[in-house]
Amino acid sequence: MPVLATSHRTLRILAAITWLSGGFVLLAKGGQLLLILREIEPYWAMPAAGVGIVAGALKARYLFSRFCQRNLDRIAALEAPQIWQFFRPQFFFFLVLMIAAGATMSRIAIHNFAMLVFVVALDISLAIALLGSSLVFTRQRAPT
Repeated sequence: MPVLATSHRTLRILAAITWLSGGFVLLAKGGQLLLILREIEPYWAMPAAGVGIVAGALKARYLFSRFCQRNLDRIAALEAPQIWQFFRPQFFFFLVLMIAAGATMSRIAIHNFAMLVFVVALDISLAIALLGSSLVFTRQRAPT
């Protein structure tokens, strides 16, 4: 029995935890930037948040939920699940790139008003998309 062998259920839980963690981190980051935006120019805070919420809900419904379901279907099809297989290796590569890009954009946004509005909307939209689509994980009833 390989050292990294695990159950399908464990992989689903790890995928859900990763997905939800990303959503909560982006929600906190977007919220902090929203507070900064509100101090600089209160008029732009609510439109930026509103665009983020609407875009995030659309992404959750039409894009991210499908990604989650495909990942859960892939996990269910694994014959000998390994602990690292809760996402494909490419996902982890793109996750590192997205974190680096997000951190860079946030640093730039502190000194650039237009970028700040954009990053607030982007972070909130991604947070809503991740959190909204995470419902797919609770509805999944695959074999253990």
